[in-house]
Amino acid sequence: MYLQRLSFLRSVKRMKTYCIENDKLSLSVKEYGAELHSIVSKDTGFDFLWNGDESVWYGQSPILFPIIGRLLDDKYRYDGNEYTMPKHGLFRKRNAQLVSCDKNKLVLVQTADAETLKSYPFKFVVYITFEIVGKSVKVTHKVVNTNDKTMYFSIGAHPGFKCKIGDYLEFDENETLSTEMIDSDSIRVNEKIPVLNNEKKIVITEHIFDNDALIFSNIKSKHITLHSTDSAGKVKFDFGSSPYLGIWAKPGAPYVCLEPWFGVNDSRDKKDCICKKEGIISLESNKSFEFAWTAEFSE
Repeated sequence: MYLQRLSFLRSVKRMKTYCIENDKLSLSVKEYGAELHSIVSKDTGFDFLWNGDESVWYGQSPILFPIIGRLLDDKYRYDGNEYTMPKHGLFRKRNAQLVSCDKNKLVLVQTADAETLKSYPFKFVVYITFEIVGKSVKVTHKVVNTNDKTMYFSIGAHPGFKCKIGDYLEFDENETLSTEMIDSDSIRVNEKIPVLNNEKKIVITEHIFDNDALIFSNIKSKHITLHSTDSAGKVKFDFGSSPYLGIWAKPGAPYVCLEPWFGVNDSRDKKDCICKKEGIISLESNKSFEFAWTAEFSE
């Protein structure tokens, strides 16, 4: 199993990447999973994105579709049938196809096929657009329902940015927030733990993620900023209208993931249809759903 995993990781490193740039930033994206691979400052050469060190966490910025987190027993039901779906869904482990690539804008796409229909009984087209504007990167996700029926899904982003212990996150408004608690199977346990009480700052400590991700909802702010305590600069992250924000890293690791989610992990209160799952999006036939996140980088 270890050798198979190592072979997979090496093959990922060899996969095709696409590059765009302007006079401030250069950006690269992997064909596999349409996953961001680097965000580099033209002024300093600093790469703001986590490097995907496989000894820590091999991901960098996976796209989560058509579920967020883990399903109970990795299964769900729809129209009387049971399906199996891995954690965070299918998108991150499939190649994307090129739609267009200009100097500062890239569009990739994934489309449903016979293989995806085995675990997700809906036809879809998902476009991911990467764009550099000044010192900002904008990533737009567009889901198109190509079925003749309503489609049920979640979608989210999972970008990891370099940081260190002692750096801190700051909302743009004072927040009173509690995190959803999840168990060792990544299933919500219907318990919340207070994190902020009319405050803005969350300090990155060695043990802050010992119990897995912080999962927030009902956030007043539209931005959260990652501040470095040295000269590495900051990342102002706009998570837009997403109803959930996940914040996660492997405990003690030198990165933090800022994750806008339209959906959330299962709880032990299992529903008899994915259409009733908490946070699920219902999209009518031939309609589309779109959301974007933006990160502004400064040094």
